[in-house]
Amino acid sequence: MQLTFETFARLFSVSALRYFIIAGLPFIIFYKVLPVWFGKSKIQKRDADLKDFKREIWHSMQTTIVFVFIGYIALFSPFKNYSQIYTDINAYPIWWIGASLVISLIIHDTYFYWMHRLLHHKRIFKLTHLVHHQSTNPSPWASYSFHIIEACTEGAVLFVIAMLIPMHPLTVILFTIVGFIINVYGHLGYEVAPKWFRHTFLFELINTSVHHNLHHSKFKGNYGLYFRVWDRLMGTEHPDYVKDYDRVQQNRFGTEGKEAVVQSQPSSR
Repeated sequence: MQLTFETFARLFSVSALRYFIIAGLPFIIFYKVLPVWFGKSKIQKRDADLKDFKREIWHSMQTTIVFVFIGYIALFSPFKNYSQIYTDINAYPIWWIGASLVISLIIHDTYFYWMHRLLHHKRIFKLTHLVHHQSTNPSPWASYSFHIIEACTEGAVLFVIAMLIPMHPLTVILFTIVGFIINVYGHLGYEVAPKWFRHTFLFELINTSVHHNLHHSKFKGNYGLYFRVWDRLMGTEHPDYVKDYDRVQQNRFGTEGKEAVVQSQPSSR
């Protein structure tokens, strides 16, 4: 596929539409249609401003442009000949589509954790990552709200993954969609995890909306994208995370949430 203006416009339109659907629907539901219904699930009680939403969308459109270029290079440029991207879906077992998706998310989480910590270096933060952290009370629109340099480093993970594991274009598409959905959940501003989640091994492994929201409000700690693993291994998980998660769940579920809070408190003995 030759990258003409028409081709780029078509790819950008599809990517922008995906952004407005995946980020826009939760925004409409949680922020416009049913904010009272979900009021007890809100992580920060204050509301973001319209100017915040406009800024987030503006930067997200710039990020979308960058991601379209990266996707084109990965799938249609000579880079493909040096990667492990394959087009014959029968070249690998069909189950590899799902398995490679899971592996790509694990690779992405590792890549993101260390890149994210680097972006918080005091000499780099103000030049790049500050744009994203202008959203101290993030909304779904903030999911792609990056400085253009950060957008390039964010999107470059696709090159890394394509060099490490075989990927069908279908997996690439699923990777971008699933990753974005999880990213929107992290920036939702509301916690929607079910009450049973707190007492499973998944809570020890997977990030929640509270987890990433705390990173936006405190600026430090909780650098992981999908999982808690690297933050816990490296001692960078914010010490208030479990307490804040239990606080939100107590607001949502009342007595059952309160029991979770009590169980998370250190013993006085």
